[in-house]
Amino acid sequence: MSIFERLFSLEGKTALVTGGATGIGRMIATGLVMAGANVMIASRKAEDCVKVAEEINAEAKASGAKGQATGFGGNVANEEGVNALAKEVSDRTDKLDILFNNAGTSWGAPIEDFPYAAWSRVLDLNVTGLFNLTKLLLPLLDKAASPDSPARVVNLGSVMGTAALGDGAYSYSASKAAVHHLTRILGKELAHRHITFNAFAPGPFPSKMTAHATATADQREVVAKSVPLGRVGTPDDIAAAAIYLCSHGGSYVTGCILPLDGGIHVMSGPNLFDEASKV
Repeated sequence: MSIFERLFSLEGKTALVTGGATGIGRMIATGLVMAGANVMIASRKAEDCVKVAEEINAEAKASGAKGQATGFGGNVANEEGVNALAKEVSDRTDKLDILFNNAGTSWGAPIEDFPYAAWSRVLDLNVTGLFNLTKLLLPLLDKAASPDSPARVVNLGSVMGTAALGDGAYSYSASKAAVHHLTRILGKELAHRHITFNAFAPGPFPSKMTAHATATADQREVVAKSVPLGRVGTPDDIAAAAIYLCSHGGSYVTGCILPLDGGIHVMSGPNLFDEASKV
């Protein structure tokens, strides 16, 4: 076995990716399958999940990857949906090595027009659903966990939950800050059960949620000007991070909020004294 296989293979691992039919969720699911995992993809639209799973499987077969994907419906926006998804997963597997809480939503409006309902709609899915699905799947995660090979939970945060970036998405930014803090709390509280908790904090990636600003090459070029590394994210950026945190190579990492943002999170504004020092 090569060092790459020993550190980063996910062969034999079972994973669930919520919201896995589009955007970053699909990037995550594809990366895990390519690394050898058996990946369940769930989102509100079951037919989309089935189609995406078939497309990922075709790609995996063509590349010789040993993983595979299955798709089905699952809604984590309310209690009934969370309970139903947890039961569906429990019916399909007796252990869960990897849980990716990726499903999420946003709402954008000027502050004067921001509706009351936009808070509950966004927080219910992005935070409440995430927490309760994780809680219900803990027995499956416990069965997969061991000191040498912890079970993994990775939550989808955002650079907007790290930096003071609102862009009219006030409830979204607040929800992602909550996801980051919840990730740290659970990483601390459940470490003794050999379950790691980490989060992605992505910057701009092309997705359905960001289509209003990243759908075209011209738009992506404009967005890239605000990114220190000068580009928007790619599927490989997500896949590599997912494989690292979920493989043996990432088994000693917990409570981490991993910035996948091209350096946006370290931007602190202008150099206050640079211009004055030249006078």
